[in-house]
Amino acid sequence: MPLQIESRFCGHVAIIECRGRIVADELPALESVLQNEIREFHNIVLNVGEVTRLDSMGMGLLVRYSSNLRKRSGDIRLAATPPLIAEVLDITLLSNVFQSYPTEQEAVLSFLRQPSTPAPHDRPGHRVLVVDRSPDLGAFVRAVLTHHGFEVRSASLVSDARVLLQLHDVDYILVGPGTPQLPSETVLAALKNLAPQASALLLTPEFRTLDAHQAAELLLEMFQESAT
Repeated sequence: MPLQIESRFCGHVAIIECRGRIVADELPALESVLQNEIREFHNIVLNVGEVTRLDSMGMGLLVRYSSNLRKRSGDIRLAATPPLIAEVLDITLLSNVFQSYPTEQEAVLSFLRQPSTPAPHDRPGHRVLVVDRSPDLGAFVRAVLTHHGFEVRSASLVSDARVLLQLHDVDYILVGPGTPQLPSETVLAALKNLAPQASALLLTPEFRTLDAHQAAELLLEMFQESAT
């Protein structure tokens, strides 16, 4: 089966799910995704649960990116490793290079639970969780809010947002128009159960088409109104 790749993010972790063969003729697609993700994320979880073959070139690509990320205090960690890849790791002794976890969530949590220096703005009243499938919308919201003193975490999926809420207190939950499968209002209500003290904010689909200046002003107005 040709390699199929899906990616998303949860906090400071990029999650890349692969299905099919990680072999020489499929590597340009995987490298393109990796290259795109490491522009923003230094922690990568590679879900290989449905990988059917891994050749030497594919393993070499993963070793190369893992080495580069570790130079920046990051890493690639494997999730749901099937027997065929576990055997390759053992035979090549690369099991000493890659940390493997039984499930994707365990691999993600291994990064999220790492101790980190508290952010200077990580204080009550300024902690925001953003939920939207679009990495571009998430990047825009993070940039605007961080510049104005907020500590922002973001997730692509509701399930990932739940993981973040189990680890971090938030003062605001901001749900964008790109949450898959469920209406934004339903997503917000589900997350509020985990953070009942948080203020709930929704971005409408029109937000994505506003000029950047207008979008930034609207975003900041939403938080100012919520705080009053």
